[in-house]
Amino acid sequence: MGLEEYKGVYVFAQQVDNELSSIAFELIGKGKELAEKLGTDVTAVLLGSNVGSLTDELGAYGADKVIVVDSPLLETYRTEPYAQALTAVINTYKPEIMLVGATAIGRDLGPTVSARVATGLTADCTVLEIGDFPLNPIPGKEDQQKHNQLLMTRPAFGGNTIATIACPNNRPQMATVRPGVMQKLPKDPSHKAEVINFDAGLVENNRYVEILEVVKAVGNVENIMDAKVLVSGGRGVGSEEGFEQLKELASCFKGGMVSCSRAVVENGWLAQDYQVGQTGKTVRPNIYFAIGISGAIQHVAGMEESDLIIAINKDEDAPIFDVADYGLVGDWKKIVPQLTAALKAEN
Repeated sequence: MGLEEYKGVYVFAQQVDNELSSIAFELIGKGKELAEKLGTDVTAVLLGSNVGSLTDELGAYGADKVIVVDSPLLETYRTEPYAQALTAVINTYKPEIMLVGATAIGRDLGPTVSARVATGLTADCTVLEIGDFPLNPIPGKEDQQKHNQLLMTRPAFGGNTIATIACPNNRPQMATVRPGVMQKLPKDPSHKAEVINFDAGLVENNRYVEILEVVKAVGNVENIMDAKVLVSGGRGVGSEEGFEQLKELASCFKGGMVSCSRAVVENGWLAQDYQVGQTGKTVRPNIYFAIGISGAIQHVAGMEESDLIIAINKDEDAPIFDVADYGLVGDWKKIVPQLTAALKAEN
């Protein structure tokens, strides 16, 4: 079958314990944008057990169709049954594009499925676009440039460069996408998706692992991706004790939290759950304070989409000022207490 037979943008709608993950809605939002350029629609692929009630929510966030594979074998994520199910969907419906979240589940499922359907996969993408490949036509070979390709951009070499990758000769074009990077559409309960129930023909084999027990850890770490205001500290904060002042500033805002750069985690001042950047989390708060953060590309990639960025650094040449909306040059130990006191006085 030729590549032209592959149509549509498909997204893996991850759910855990019959609750859809936010990445499912983010992928639908980006999928709608890609589908519009290709003149096609967006289909969410929902795998699980007794998950039919989740289809309305997928439709409300923009899915045109939802393919449901419902089986007791899919109740809890395991690589083999989920890979069998998604592979069967791809082989039957032949999507042009298949997007999967770069979550713990997606990073396991995506490569497994791409190998089974004999296509490539670009991991941990931060930008997805429809365009030409090669990006610039080769002189004398302009007719070989392919159009309407999925251009998948991701950090490479530790974030020191950005690579744009295409898969022009195989289908589907597959990518895993970092959570928090793409934006979900506003919820519209009136938008309904066409629901397709699909029998994937799951067959148990010796690659099916047996789950003996599921132990759910009780976490008490706030999710910085939910914060409206982030007060983020870097190496320049100097110590774990310094973050107490940053926490006090964050407490002045409803929905305020503390976050950090990679250097802080490496020094053991905060846990990795609070790290922003290419090896941490991608955030989009209303206000982002960058305090004592130099502004390395690896960190900036995780916070540059914040609505308002305020940088405080004693080095007036720090790269963070290039992305900041407001910059304060000086000693954070003097600036932050004054700012905190002013905010408390206002409240």
